[in-house]
Amino acid sequence: MTVLVLTCEEDLTADMVVATLNDRGVPLVRLDPADLPGRIDLSADYGGNGFHGYLKTDERMVSLGSLRSVWVRRPGTPGTRAAEPSAWLTLESEQALYGMLTATQARWMNHPAAAGQARYKPWQLHIAQQSGFTVPATLITSFPSVARQFAATHQDLVVKSVSGRHPGDPPMVLPTTRISPDADFSAVAAGPTLFQQHIRKQADIRLTCVDGQLFAARKEADPDEVDSRFTENAAWKPADVPDLIRRSVTAYMTTAQLAYGAFDFAEDRNGTWWFLECNQGGQFGFIQLDTDQPIAQAIATWLAADPLT
Repeated sequence: MTVLVLTCEEDLTADMVVATLNDRGVPLVRLDPADLPGRIDLSADYGGNGFHGYLKTDERMVSLGSLRSVWVRRPGTPGTRAAEPSAWLTLESEQALYGMLTATQARWMNHPAAAGQARYKPWQLHIAQQSGFTVPATLITSFPSVARQFAATHQDLVVKSVSGRHPGDPPMVLPTTRISPDADFSAVAAGPTLFQQHIRKQADIRLTCVDGQLFAARKEADPDEVDSRFTENAAWKPADVPDLIRRSVTAYMTTAQLAYGAFDFAEDRNGTWWFLECNQGGQFGFIQLDTDQPIAQAIATWLAADPLT
């Protein structure tokens, strides 16, 4: 049976897993949905003998009935590399590809329906609270008066985009920014804005969950640092996972119906892990390189398992 990897051409994180699968002799097909139509062709027959589907990329042809798993890593948007791209072609191609794949018995990391829901930051915060995580006080609002009141209550705040993306084209990562409680909040009326209590942290924590296996890493941080993605500092080191965090991760992943999740926490000087987010498709390569934790191997093992196990 075959593993299907959906990701872009330049994805070093995916390369680590693909290399592991190749070393184990596991059949796989790697493709980028952005190449449909063009370098990728598909066909599905819903006749009297049931569902039969096929994908073809370059010289490889795979029957959808032979798929054991689908890894949705960092796929491009269907139709974007077509000779004449359009919103309609993207919709048609996306519906065809993912509609066919979800009709198979393959296991998903992660299923598109679960992944789509898991991307919503407000939903993440709600499920994190229900799962028992410690969550910073957070406000999402388009009312300037409510924002001013929240700032007066909590004083030390950061502001983020709700989606985590920059409005430019192409979209970029938008840094988390500290904001003064006496700032002018009138611009909040222009669109929903996320404010959050600033956690003075002593370390960043990245916890990668692969079907119940937890790989935690810790990196020392400056208490005044706001967004460690834009600073060069200490290396990541393996970390033990507190029992409370372990239970909360299990509850979160079960509710979210995710096989993979990359959790980010801020550890304060009391050792409390504050939940910041869970990225359902987050990177892990840099963690594995720093800590030698076998994350790629764990993912490969999951992908190579039989669909009904």
